[in-house]
Amino acid sequence: MAGFLVLGVLVAATVGQLDVTPAAVLGSILDRVGIATAWRPEPLLGDALWFIRFPRIAMCVVVGGALAVAGAVMQAVFGNPLAEPGVVGVSAGAALGAAIAIAAGLTFAGGWAVAVMAFVGGLVATLFVYTTARREGRTEVVTLLLTGIAVNAFAGAGLALVLFAGDTASREQIVFWQLGSMNGSRWPEVLIVAVVVVGGATFAVLAARQYDLLALGERSAAHLGVRVERLRIASVVVVALLTGAAVAFVGIVAFVGLVVPHVVRMLLGPSHTTLILGSAVAGAVLLVWADVLARTLVAGADLPIGLLTSAVGGPFFLHLVRRARSRAGGWA
Repeated sequence: MAGFLVLGVLVAATVGQLDVTPAAVLGSILDRVGIATAWRPEPLLGDALWFIRFPRIAMCVVVGGALAVAGAVMQAVFGNPLAEPGVVGVSAGAALGAAIAIAAGLTFAGGWAVAVMAFVGGLVATLFVYTTARREGRTEVVTLLLTGIAVNAFAGAGLALVLFAGDTASREQIVFWQLGSMNGSRWPEVLIVAVVVVGGATFAVLAARQYDLLALGERSAAHLGVRVERLRIASVVVVALLTGAAVAFVGIVAFVGLVVPHVVRMLLGPSHTTLILGSAVAGAVLLVWADVLARTLVAGADLPIGLLTSAVGGPFFLHLVRRARSRAGGWA
């Protein structure tokens, strides 16, 4: 996976509307660290790489890692392989919070109002889904999914209302949130998401053994010393933080948190330490390559990256539902 990530970063840096040679990419990086080489590109090309293309690639890496780790944590705490920030409404809630901040022109928190509102929206959606799906100390899978569908519908209606009420500029930005795109990424935004990813992944890795015990069942985990409810609440906040930070800057990128943990689980096994670390790398791989396709599939156009991930994740989700029904004795 690390090899695929390095290859994807190299390809992403060289292809696009402006083709760049690998030597020019390497020369630009060496020039920034003070090493003069014959591969140094022209100043205009070097600036294009450092202020447009490189931040976009870095954003793909950190957002992919954030969404994949959020999906792995969500599946662990809910004990449900179908749990994913997009499926249960976390992404939609975060997008609604961001849209409200955009339309209202909020400027608090040092200019990071959109990111803060995205986190709040994601957290509210997550807590609502979690509390609704809990009954007699257990999380009901069917209720979880149905509540997620309801939250997605409500958030979609809220987005439509904000879109209708907003001015032309805010409407364009809100449409961006609904489709998802890495276009326009900047280094300060990348830094914010990177800090969140490192913090969230660190928490998840430290809690990995408790997630392993939780997989044995709530009662067994509690007897072995796991404070189940405290772990779940802390994990819910981490998921909202990871998803909110990602959605705040790139919009809704669906199904990354569903597909990636499943693939990594098949490759590396169910241990949550390797699952979470592997998901972070694999999520970065998926979004880097998806963004390459978004920039190159249609000449002169930049496709929404959420469109591509949904095209992959939608059929994958249906496959998981069919497999779960088949194992339960339903239709195959």
